[in-house]
Amino acid sequence: MKRVLVVCFLCISLAFAGCAGMSETQQRTLSGGAMGAAGGALLGAIAGDAAMGALIGGAVGSTGGFLYGKHKEAERRAYQQGYQSGTQAR
Repeated sequence: MKRVLVVCFLCISLAFAGCAGMSETQQRTLSGGAMGAAGGALLGAIAGDAAMGALIGGAVGSTGGFLYGKHKEAERRAYQQGYQSGTQAR
């Protein structure tokens, strides 16, 4: 169990360190995947298969992070369009 937690901690640390040149959606996808893998490994270790839990958790976390990133991009685009049309209306 300790080994799994150490590996997950190292993976998360490396993932967050490598986010410098990425877009916000890419950062959210990577962060979601890392957090999902860590959570999945923890739950998988309790259930008896940490690797499968990490795999499933990483996939779910990456998908969630990607979808949330796309949502935030659309939200920002809508705000910018509203702001531009508001400043042109004056």
